[in-house]
Amino acid sequence: MITSIYRSARNEGMYLYVDKRDGLSKVPEPLMKRFGVAELAMTLLITPEKKLARADTAKVLAGIEEQGFYLQMPPTVFSEMAKMSDQNSKMAR
Repeated sequence: MITSIYRSARNEGMYLYVDKRDGLSKVPEPLMKRFGVAELAMTLLITPEKKLARADTAKVLAGIEEQGFYLQMPPTVFSEMAKMSDQNSKMAR
């Protein structure tokens, strides 16, 4: 599926994945109000085999198929620190 990925101008780390053919037309108005101005971040071919940095590919594709979009929320500070800790064995746990 060819997807358009939009970043929120209002909420850092929040992204909307949509089918490129549909654009933002299937995203509910209340969500768009919360999301704010949608800035096109990239257009990407997503296949089940493709790995994404901060989203589960299967969930992204299912969300777009079922509801017309997938919303990626910003990572929490704790999850980012845990990830850094896993990458650096010298950090205290």
